[in-house]
Amino acid sequence: MSRKIAGFLVALGAFMIFEWINLGFNLADGHKTSFYVVHGILIGVNIVLAIVLGVIGVRGLRNGSKR
Repeated sequence: MSRKIAGFLVALGAFMIFEWINLGFNLADGHKTSFYVVHGILIGVNIVLAIVLGVIGVRGLRNGSKR
């Protein structure tokens, strides 16, 4: 993996974490419980995906291999 792609994965992971946590704090009150359950699951899954992408990117940067 090139350093450019690894850096992109790290940046994408950081952006996803920021975006989904921000969405979680901005959810308005007054919805049914199911709305919050579904969005909570979406937020959790996307944060896990962001962490996985970030870890892959960091490992790619550490290896420093250029293809």
